[in-house]
Amino acid sequence: MNILFIHQNFPGQYKHLAPRLASMGHHCVALTLRVKEAQTWQGVRIIPYSLPNRPGQVVHPWLVDFDSKVTRGEACWRAAMRLRDRGYAPDLILAHPGWGESLFLRDVWPEARLGLYCELYHLAGWPHLDFDPEFPSKTPEAESLRIRMKNLNNDLHFETGHAGISPTRFQANTFPARFRDRITVSHDGIDTVAACPKPDVRLEVEGAGELGREDEVITFVNRNLEPYRGYHVFMRALPRLLRERPKARVLIVGGDEVSYGARPPKGQTWKQIFIDEVREQISDDDWARVHFLGRIPYERFLRLLQVSRVHVYLTYPFVLSWSLMEAMSCGAAIVAGDTEPVREVITHDETGRLVDFFDGAALVDEVCTLLDDEGARRRLGQAARDLIRARYDLQTICLPRQVAWVSEVATGGA
Repeated sequence: MNILFIHQNFPGQYKHLAPRLASMGHHCVALTLRVKEAQTWQGVRIIPYSLPNRPGQVVHPWLVDFDSKVTRGEACWRAAMRLRDRGYAPDLILAHPGWGESLFLRDVWPEARLGLYCELYHLAGWPHLDFDPEFPSKTPEAESLRIRMKNLNNDLHFETGHAGISPTRFQANTFPARFRDRITVSHDGIDTVAACPKPDVRLEVEGAGELGREDEVITFVNRNLEPYRGYHVFMRALPRLLRERPKARVLIVGGDEVSYGARPPKGQTWKQIFIDEVREQISDDDWARVHFLGRIPYERFLRLLQVSRVHVYLTYPFVLSWSLMEAMSCGAAIVAGDTEPVREVITHDETGRLVDFFDGAALVDEVCTLLDDEGARRRLGQAARDLIRARYDLQTICLPRQVAWVSEVATGGA
């Protein structure tokens, strides 16, 4: 079967699925903006294309997002036309539609089946909008209209798509009923062999030396340090946490950019804004036990999770981070903010501890309680790993389920 992958940053969510399908004998091709030269990766032929150089155009502010998606869709459409003219015809197109690239592909290949990676449908009401009262919309009524317009891309894709797949129930359930019935819930999968407990793990940290399981390590991970992932809540809890745990090392992973939500004031970063807010409340000796590691290689990231005594995870009601599930797979004791996506994997006092997202005092209390209770940490960490292995294991659960879904989409069964 000829399978065409569409992802602006390929492989993205197809990191495991695309090579598996290629190994099964399918002819796999990917169109992507990520690379500059054609190449082959794990059996997948990767073909680059680029966006046009186009002068800025005036559009309504609510349409800026969709204008960008149409621009990307047109560029991908032109690349697809060139493939078609060379005789290529996919039986199945697997696309992440979030950036618009796959908007017009069924116009090129009307007979192809189209399976969509359904990451999120933008909901215009609370708690998806104005969840955090500290960062309210400037004009809430107008903001809800703009958010609705962001779904033009989702709506148009479901006119041409045959079926969808979402990694979590929370994400799938954001889609309207007319779409939801065509979406299969199947996570991308966690490599529980790599992400596993390691009692003898060692992690070298500048300013702290070599850390191991005997050390009191607290971890906090974001792709980027920003309010959408609770960075402000964690930082405001830090002064008291450091006072109460004089031997703890706090390891913070994340970049300085913005992945989600509002941008900070021009010339500033959310990371530094909240450092500046709390720094005077923290002594120099205590601050020396806080380590910002930036973005780190995956192997080092796993060692960080393996050395963690308590892992803190916070998020708005949004896409659940892989890092939480990888921490669970490593057997970490989790303290997490009690929001809907988190409750899909964390049940209070079974697979972790839940606190109100905004309650920094409760967060510190729960972290300290777990740090003092080795038995509870062991029990929660083992249950967390058991859940990930039972429901989200890459090789035994998720990848076989995704392959079965691909077969169903291709044959019209999904």
